[in-house]
Amino acid sequence: MAVNTAGRRAGITVGMSVADALAVAPGVVLAPADPAADRALLDRLAEWCSHYTPWAATDVWTETVAGGGLWLEITGCAHLFGGEESLLAHLSGRLRRLGFSARAAVADTPGAAWAWARFGGRERCLPASGQREALAALPVAALRLLPATAATLSGLGLRRIGALYPLPRAGLAARFGREVAQRLDQALGHAPEPISPRRPPVLHDVHAAFVEPLGRPDDVAEAVRRLLLPLCAQLEGDGLGLRRLEVTAFLVDATTRRIAIGTSLPSRDPRHLFRLLGEDLSKLDPGFGMEMLRLSALEVAPQAAAQTTLTAHGAEGRADDFARLLDSLGNRLGFDRVARFVPQASHIPERAVQRLPPATAWPLAAWPERRRPLRLLSHPQPIEVVAPIPDAPPLLFRWRGQAHRVARADSAERIADEWWRHSAPERDYYLIEDDQGRRFWLFREGLYGGAVPPRWFLHGVFP
Repeated sequence: MAVNTAGRRAGITVGMSVADALAVAPGVVLAPADPAADRALLDRLAEWCSHYTPWAATDVWTETVAGGGLWLEITGCAHLFGGEESLLAHLSGRLRRLGFSARAAVADTPGAAWAWARFGGRERCLPASGQREALAALPVAALRLLPATAATLSGLGLRRIGALYPLPRAGLAARFGREVAQRLDQALGHAPEPISPRRPPVLHDVHAAFVEPLGRPDDVAEAVRRLLLPLCAQLEGDGLGLRRLEVTAFLVDATTRRIAIGTSLPSRDPRHLFRLLGEDLSKLDPGFGMEMLRLSALEVAPQAAAQTTLTAHGAEGRADDFARLLDSLGNRLGFDRVARFVPQASHIPERAVQRLPPATAWPLAAWPERRRPLRLLSHPQPIEVVAPIPDAPPLLFRWRGQAHRVARADSAERIADEWWRHSAPERDYYLIEDDQGRRFWLFREGLYGGAVPPRWFLHGVFP
């Protein structure tokens, strides 16, 4: 499946059987291939390469055919490292220190960069618009062709990419399909080849690279606090507020660590955001050292400037305090566990309440004056009942294996489904108090003497 440099020098090639490899080099060391682990490693390296550019991705074609590779779109980023050659030297040197052997190249097109990294000469950065001349002497396999296609071209005497230049595209397409012409046009820049980043880039982010890696959690917290200031200033200038913030830490061992927080309402208050991050900052363990931090606004929403009052007890102050409370609860418990309930027009109890995010703007509506339990079961639970007929409340019922003798009961409240549904029979609800003083909300579905025998359920519990 794969051979290292020493194995290639010994004459071992990819695709060779184990028996042949042992015959060529009896001292060869074998290890089981693990494609899933290779893909996971490539993903981690692509994540780490976002240190250089937010537009980093794994090379899917390479991953499935010829080994591991990475794409980096460095347009607008190279000057941060002193130019393309300096960025490439910095990246290659760090990969070598991490134990990887890598070949890299910079070109105007992804196809040209791929070809030059694997088959090119000493120059690693092709001149602008110079891919046509540079690729002419490379073998046709540098076009990312399938091995069978490359072998067929070589058998026809078309061993170099330059030999394909004068050939008409129609003839190439008729003989080899779209593959050869498309790959050639992509390498030369005549056809687009978009690269999808592993993570979608964000419009609002800030980062800080450190001359010396950070090793103390207090230093990491201070760096996060300082980065929040320019990020919030960016958002304020665009009239936006944060809904979800992510902090990414890049460590010296090529690993990344992340934490994220959310807000119930758009916010760009750096002190409030830092308080929300405070509980999770301990997860950003710097390990052997943290060399860069990035704060990214993953989700934003419009936030208009608000006029504050001289007192903190006005309506604006109360709204801000409530939003901060929701943010604290949501980040600690999970935003899916914090909700508000509003009435919904339905007679059926389980449909009479609507669950909404706590900060959702919703017109105020009065709750209907109905007697309902504080705790309503998500699904009515069947019970065994001893009751006189036809419409009297039960005398005794058994729920979850425990018998409850009824001491008091109110008269029935009949609830029917909406007239346009007619999906369920009528229910007769009873408020029951047992001999221990516990109160329950039971209902009978169906009527005695009907085609279907009635069934009893427990639907809620009163405090």
